[in-house]
Amino acid sequence: MTGQRNVIGGPLEQCGTDPVTGFYRDGSCTWGPEDYGLHTICVVATADFLEHQYALGNDLVTPRPQWHFPGLQPGDRWCVVAARWLQSHEAGRAAPVVLSATNEASLQLVPLEVLRHYAVDVADDVSGLAP
Repeated sequence: MTGQRNVIGGPLEQCGTDPVTGFYRDGSCTWGPEDYGLHTICVVATADFLEHQYALGNDLVTPRPQWHFPGLQPGDRWCVVAARWLQSHEAGRAAPVVLSATNEASLQLVPLEVLRHYAVDVADDVSGLAP
């Protein structure tokens, strides 16, 4: 799974290790053919996002030890399912996104312009960041 890229074209960075996230529980939003849900968007959880996901039937707060899932708190970084994040975006309740840790596979469902709107790790205008 090495060599995966993020949505802004760089190497995929870690999303979170406390709690350890990722479909493969490797701390990154790595993607592979077993991950039918595309757990590829790295978010910083907010209370509003968690409440909205719960209302949609996606309980991200209840611990599930059998899946090595501790339950999320606001402020936790977590790899979420792209389609679920998009549902929250459409409802105006999306969580902030860490672009450098969001897998390019997310672009299958969510346009980069939408993800950039929620970015917490880069400036709005990244053109001046090039060497």
